[in-house]
Amino acid sequence: MAHWLDDAVFYEIYPQSFQDCDGDGIGDFAGIVSRLDYIRELGCNAVWINPCFDSSFYDAGYDVRDYYRTAERYGTNEDLKRLFDEAHRRGIRVLLDLVPGHTAIDSPWFQESCRDERNAWTDRYIWAPMNQAPDLNSRYDSIKGFLGGISERPDRAAVNCFSTQVCLNYGFGTVTEDWQFAADSPEAEAGRLLIQDIMAFWLGLGCDGFRVDMAASLVKEDPDHRWTSLLWRKVRTFLDERFPDAVLVSEWGNPAEALNAGFDMDFLLHFGPSHYLDLFRENPWFRAGGDGDVSAFVSTYQAMADGVQGRGLICIPSGNHDMIRMRDTLTPDEMKLAFAFLMTMPGCPFVYYGDEIGMRYVHGLKSKEGGYERTGSRTPMQWSGDTNAGFSAAPAEDLYLPLDAAEDRPTVSAQRGDDASLWTAVRDLIALRHDHDCLYAGAPIEFLHVPDHACPLVYRRVGEGETITVAINPSADAVSCPLTDDPGAVLHTIGEAAVWKDGTLDAPAGGVTLFVR
Repeated sequence: MAHWLDDAVFYEIYPQSFQDCDGDGIGDFAGIVSRLDYIRELGCNAVWINPCFDSSFYDAGYDVRDYYRTAERYGTNEDLKRLFDEAHRRGIRVLLDLVPGHTAIDSPWFQESCRDERNAWTDRYIWAPMNQAPDLNSRYDSIKGFLGGISERPDRAAVNCFSTQVCLNYGFGTVTEDWQFAADSPEAEAGRLLIQDIMAFWLGLGCDGFRVDMAASLVKEDPDHRWTSLLWRKVRTFLDERFPDAVLVSEWGNPAEALNAGFDMDFLLHFGPSHYLDLFRENPWFRAGGDGDVSAFVSTYQAMADGVQGRGLICIPSGNHDMIRMRDTLTPDEMKLAFAFLMTMPGCPFVYYGDEIGMRYVHGLKSKEGGYERTGSRTPMQWSGDTNAGFSAAPAEDLYLPLDAAEDRPTVSAQRGDDASLWTAVRDLIALRHDHDCLYAGAPIEFLHVPDHACPLVYRRVGEGETITVAINPSADAVSCPLTDDPGAVLHTIGEAAVWKDGTLDAPAGGVTLFVR
C-alpha cells in the first residue's frame, strides 16, 4: 500500500459543478486548479475527480468514449496534466475515476465491434446471437440486458446499467453458452491489458491512482468474484512493478473481497451490507431526535476489519454523487458530530464537495445526464454571495444545474471566518487528524461502548506514543456509560466536554470529546 495513504484526507470533486473558469456554466480543470489552495486550506491532501474523459454524457461521464482523451468541456489532456502538477506542488495527490466495465455506445471501439467483418475490436465487447427471435432480456444477474438492431453483425450487445453503456469483455467465470469467452481466454485477457495501458497512460502524465467504478462487475457470472479478483490482482502486480505508489480505490462495497483482490481501499457505501446508511441518512444515529442504531454498523465494521486482516483500508465517506446529501437528514450541528466520527475512524476520510459547508440536497430538479434522484446532490459549489454563488460568470440559465435557490444557502465565504461554523469544525478536525498519528488510516481501533439504539459511542485509537479516546453523543439528552480506564486529558470538544470519573463517563447532549493520553 502506498505510504502516502496513511495521512490522506480526500476531497471528492464533481468537475461539472465545482468551479467554472471559462464562463460556459460548466466546471472545468482550470476551475479546480484555481481552488487547490482552498482544498489545502481545508486540510485535504488528496482529491478524487469524478470521470473527466471524453464522454457522451448520458451518464455524467460514466459512459466513456475515449479513455485517452479528456472531455472538451473540462479542458485538454495538457490542462489535466497541469492540474496534476499544480496539485503536487501543494502536496495534493489526485485520483481519477476509471470506468472499466463499459464504454459509451458511440465509442469508436464499439462502432468497430459492430462491424460484420472481424477486426481488433470484434471480441472486445460481449455479444450474443440474436437467433430467431430478438430477445433483449437478460437471464444473467451480471448483465442488465441486451441491445439489438444496432449493428451489421447478427448479434445483440450486453449492457451494464443504462442502455447507453455496453459491456467490455472480461469473460465469464461460468461459461454456459458457446458465445461466452472464459475468464482466462486470450480475448478476456486482452481486456485486462487494456486497463493496464489506460492506467499507465495517465500515471505517466502525473495521476496518482484511480477510483474504480463498479470494480466487482467485470467478469460476468462470477458469483464469488474469483475471476474478477484474479484480474485485479494481476493489475495490482503490474502497478507494483511500474508504479508502486499508485493507489486503487474500489467501488465494491465488500472490503474482504476488494482488498484481497489488490485494492488499497474499499468504500462503505449506500449499497452492500455495511449499515453505512444507518449513520447519516436512513433513520440516522447522528440525528438528535431519532432512535438510530450504531451497533449494527459497528458489528458489521468489526467483522469486515477482521476479514481483511490488516490488508488495505476501509473508507467511510461523508457522501458522494450517487446519494442524497448528508444535510438532508442532519442539521449543521449534527453534521459536526458526524465529521468528528469520520475524521477519527480508521481508513481515509472522503469529503464530498460542499459537505464541509452543509450544502443541501436540492429537491425537485429534472434529471440531468442520467442523474435522476441523484441530480439534487450535484448542484454547483456555493463559494460566496456573488453572482451564481461564485461558481460561474455564465447567465443562470446556462449553469450545469440550478443553484440552491434559498436565501440562506450556505457558502464558503460566510463560514470561513466564523468560529462556530461547520466549515471551521471540519477544518479543525482534519488538522487534528494530521497532527496525531494515532488517528492515521492504519492505526488500530478498539470500541469501548457500543449501545443498541442508544448513546454514547466510545472508541479509542492507539498510536505508538499516544492514545485518543473519542466519545460521541448526538442525542438530545446527557448520557453516561461505564469506562474502566482513565481516557486522559481533554484534547478537543464540540459542545460541552464529557467528564470521566471513577469508571464512569458522563457525556453531555449533542457533543463530542476527544481525550488524549
